[in-house]
Amino acid sequence: MAWISNDPERGFFGHPRGLAPLFFAEMWERFSFYGMRALLTLYLVKHFLYSDGTAGFIYASYASLNYAMPVIGGLIADRYLGSRKAVMLGAILLVCGHIGMAFEGSPAQVIDGVVVRQSPYDQIMFLSLAFIITGVGFLKSNISTMVGKLYGSKDDPRRDPGYTIFYMGVNLGSFFSTIACGYLGETYGWKYGFGLAGIGMVFGLIVFARGTKWYRNSEAPDPVKLSKPRAFGLSLEWMIYIAAVIGVIINWQLVQNHHVVGSLLLSVVALVVVGLIWFSITQCTKIERERLIAMMLMISLSVVFWTLFEQAGTSLTLFADRNSDRSLFGLIIPASVVQVFNPMFIVLLGPLFSWGWVALARKGLEPSTPMKFGLAIIQVALGFGALVVGGAVVGEDAQTGLIWLVLAYLLHTTGELCLSPVGLSMISRLSVARITAMMMGVWFLSSAGAHYLAGFIADAASASAEGGAVLSPQESLKVYTGVFYDLLIWAGGIGVAVCVASPLIRKLMHTDAADMHTEGKGSKAA
Repeated sequence: MAWISNDPERGFFGHPRGLAPLFFAEMWERFSFYGMRALLTLYLVKHFLYSDGTAGFIYASYASLNYAMPVIGGLIADRYLGSRKAVMLGAILLVCGHIGMAFEGSPAQVIDGVVVRQSPYDQIMFLSLAFIITGVGFLKSNISTMVGKLYGSKDDPRRDPGYTIFYMGVNLGSFFSTIACGYLGETYGWKYGFGLAGIGMVFGLIVFARGTKWYRNSEAPDPVKLSKPRAFGLSLEWMIYIAAVIGVIINWQLVQNHHVVGSLLLSVVALVVVGLIWFSITQCTKIERERLIAMMLMISLSVVFWTLFEQAGTSLTLFADRNSDRSLFGLIIPASVVQVFNPMFIVLLGPLFSWGWVALARKGLEPSTPMKFGLAIIQVALGFGALVVGGAVVGEDAQTGLIWLVLAYLLHTTGELCLSPVGLSMISRLSVARITAMMMGVWFLSSAGAHYLAGFIADAASASAEGGAVLSPQESLKVYTGVFYDLLIWAGGIGVAVCVASPLIRKLMHTDAADMHTEGKGSKAA
């Protein structure tokens, strides 16, 4: 049998043929997303002359909204639009956003002590970010859902390997885009790096559209209701499209006002916490209540991890730019390209971790989920510790060796491999059945909160002011290593405490209960 054929059931390496366009569409979408991400902070600081702190908050608002919007986009797709149309809408918005980022204008200048940015290019940049945020909201969760719908039953043995193939596209896209877009953007001009990211998204849109006939169960749940004229003669479908444009305008303002984003996230967190406390007291059995407590503890721990991990796009990139000797075999690696070590290590180490967990489980030695969370936080702390050590052995030029950044990214990646794969599994296993979807949303919103909090750490590590005035390498090294040392101590302490407390948290999970081992058995509350 050919590896790739028109067989709808086994036409892509033994998987449904629809997996091929979804794989390549996601690969190109991630190519565009991570290519732009690699350049964004440097672009804000060097082209628009924002301070490190301001750039960090812009990046944080952008990233947090990217994780919050898929909750809304997923609801709209499930109830009204259908996955395929939602992904198409998201892809079109993403194309608009990434192409818009290529319009950079002239670099900002300092005139009489005031930063003058060429209008309207700063607003074009913010509007482009808003298009990307809204586009990701419609695409991110729904394209993943479409993969699952390709398989006829939930117990299809090809299902998990199919997701593995799909997420390989994510890593390939991020790996190649970080190198290509980062190099072009820093070497030849920002517009070339952002332009290449836009071209990648165009390819993703074309590939997805051409694969329409292979998708399954991805149309609107009620096509008649969707197309029926409503207010002003507009169908519900067109009202959703108009609402998406309004969403772009709202996000255009939000991404420029991190205080508003923070207030919105805080309000949502307060509502969720109050709601879950009420639900656990009035609707749950003792076991369900304790599982809910365990979930909230681990979701909080995931916020700690991702807050530190996401320094990659801000303070770590600026540290690489200012205080790292990035020469390798006679070549100078652009600061943005240093981020490639994360997807590289994911590709290299992901299979080893997957095999290792299985091997340990067979021997009864696999760490519990809380222990994995604790180990993840310890490793991300040690990653910052590596940079502190590197900063302590520099010469007069205050440039750390590239090996210390490589070691930091290695430790951050191994931490990610301990925590990230088990998060959604933990939610699906421990949630009371009737709030599983909501808890999935809480998990994604916690990532949004983590990205927002990461902006405060980036601000603490700021080594430049408005107008592009940067501290000397010796002074900036003191700032960075001081912040990184604090992260090492605090995060390391939290990680150790979690490891010590992991048996207690595991006890709250009630993993030995009958419903954790019996297929299809529901909880008492459900």
